[in-house]
Amino acid sequence: MSNYYIQQSIQIQFIKIGGMSNSSILQIGTCGQITTNDFLYNTGGYTEPAPEAEKNGNGGTPPSVSPLVPLQTPR
Repeated sequence: MSNYYIQQSIQIQFIKIGGMSNSSILQIGTCGQITTNDFLYNTGGYTEPAPEAEKNGNGGTPPSVSPLVPLQTPR
């Protein structure tokens, strides 16, 4: 197995990303190998399944709080 050492200089003047979804990767530059780690731990010591989720998390009533980050209206 060989070791390669790469030095990069990347300058981005403008980047527009139309959309990202779960498990998306935006890579700029070189990466020799991406390995995934998927570990499942029961750190709470739970012994029973979680209760069923409620719609909107509060019985169907939309939340009345404003977002912490101002969001654009979808187009």
